[in-house]
Amino acid sequence: MNALPIVIGSFCIFVIAYRYYSGFIATKILVLDDRRTTPAHTLYDGNNYYPTNKWVLFGHHFAAITGAGPLIGPVLATQFGFLPGLLWLVIGVVLGGAVHDFIILVSSVRHQGRSLAQMAREELGPVPGVICSISILFIIVIALSGLGLAVVNALKDSAWGTFTIAATIPLALFMGLYMYVFRKGKIVEATVIGVIGLVAAVIGGKFIPGSSLGSWFALSKNGITVSIALYGFVASVLPVWMLLCPRDYLSSYMKIGTITFLALAVIVVHPDLKMAPVTEFIHGHGPIVPGKVYPFVFITIACGAISGFHALVGSGTTPKMLSLESHARPIGYGAMLIESFVGIMALIAAASLHPGDYFAINVSPEKFQQLGLATVNLAELSKQVGEDVAGRPGGAVSLAIGMAQIFSGFPGMSNLMAYWYHFAIMFEALFILTTIDTGTRVARFLLQEFGGLFHEKLGQTDWLPGTLLSSAMIVGAWSYFIYTGSIATIWPMFGISNQLLAAVALCIATTILIQSGKARYIWVTLLPLAFVGVTTLIAGWESITDNFYPLTQDAAKSFQGWLNITLTAAIMAMALAIIGCSVRQWVSKSPRQ
Repeated sequence: MNALPIVIGSFCIFVIAYRYYSGFIATKILVLDDRRTTPAHTLYDGNNYYPTNKWVLFGHHFAAITGAGPLIGPVLATQFGFLPGLLWLVIGVVLGGAVHDFIILVSSVRHQGRSLAQMAREELGPVPGVICSISILFIIVIALSGLGLAVVNALKDSAWGTFTIAATIPLALFMGLYMYVFRKGKIVEATVIGVIGLVAAVIGGKFIPGSSLGSWFALSKNGITVSIALYGFVASVLPVWMLLCPRDYLSSYMKIGTITFLALAVIVVHPDLKMAPVTEFIHGHGPIVPGKVYPFVFITIACGAISGFHALVGSGTTPKMLSLESHARPIGYGAMLIESFVGIMALIAAASLHPGDYFAINVSPEKFQQLGLATVNLAELSKQVGEDVAGRPGGAVSLAIGMAQIFSGFPGMSNLMAYWYHFAIMFEALFILTTIDTGTRVARFLLQEFGGLFHEKLGQTDWLPGTLLSSAMIVGAWSYFIYTGSIATIWPMFGISNQLLAAVALCIATTILIQSGKARYIWVTLLPLAFVGVTTLIAGWESITDNFYPLTQDAAKSFQGWLNITLTAAIMAMALAIIGCSVRQWVSKSPRQ
């Protein structure tokens, strides 16, 4: 099948959904009103509460929510064929993911920028609030480890890729100082400098492997893990305007530009999807995703269709920087639609590879031999990009190869495969890191809120010792999972926890709608809540019984297996408890008029 109808069709659906469905939610349900003063103004502190230009904030929010999820999930789900993932990306985002993000963002703004856990305490009571806090902390740690592992596998032993990513950090710091200190408000100038710097980093990285700096940047898996941990710690402590916001802003528009260019390339090159619409692995026993197409395609796609992690951003950094309520519609609903389009482009890039090449990249050489498949272009692809791409699981490498192949199909670009590949690696890694820095910061807020219940100073986000301690604890936790885990175990756990968090957020959103006198519209949140909740609980149970329990029978993996089982079961139990408290609240209380 040709990819062109998929690109055009999905784009048209998203435009219609934004125009009509988000308009319905904005005017009939949320009733956005710019006369309401947002917490960015009422609680301004120059650090976390900071009124921000709509498009700069859009860039921060989009980069923070997108991360690697819509890039990696659809690539891994291509194991089942391109059709199941495509349907869920389109249907799930319009009716679920974008609704979830939009309503949670507005709800947090109207709760003075409070977090999801704080809203749970206010709307459901103290016990569900504490349960929500604990579950969110577990979920963030697992989510960041899953996303971080993808970039670790992509950058290990790659001096070119690591140099390019490292160069973006001082570039983002300079942009932050330029926009907010040196040339305050000169966003266009800072953007031009940033874009030029990014291109220079990609081109300059080619000369690093053969230079004296090569050994500094050709890091092992453990070296990359430590480097990411250090970055996550520093980025979560610095003021948002200095590193986090300008980096996300720059990364976001690079991502939108790249995806737009990829869509244009698909229109010009119109590649054929070599992966079948549905493969034999829909019945299970797949080498990448350990389960059947239902329910595992949903937890594998995760962020591209609906993501609980977005509720943490939408009730974390973004509501504290929203200048006007009307900005919530493009930032909440619109950014999620674009994320899903990113996922569709990733799906197309992966499905454009020959099945043998796709599986050879995404599984170990030993496992690939058991599949009985033959590679087609793998050796030539490795030669063209200058690195051995076989046996690089995690989805990032196969996506970069797929994107580079499509870009190289443009007239006159056939000899630029290596540059396109490393550009794609940078493109992916940048957004994993922006999720890591935002996620670590959000988790730090939550840990300090929770600590504030026991010691007042710990609850003060501007108290430096508490900030340093809580950031170190969060970074240490997700780094441990990257160090000890694999994509086959971490990604299913990430998907389960992420989707259950979305169900929890939809419970809170439904409660807020009822309490605000909008009970007649709760079908908007209840429909995705019911589907996501049931599907993810089934996936959790099957993961425990079929995937994690067998690990406990291996002495070398026993501890990891029991840890995975414990965390998955705990997250499922806490999600069920919050859902139960929500239902009781809906039944027992009448809405405020």
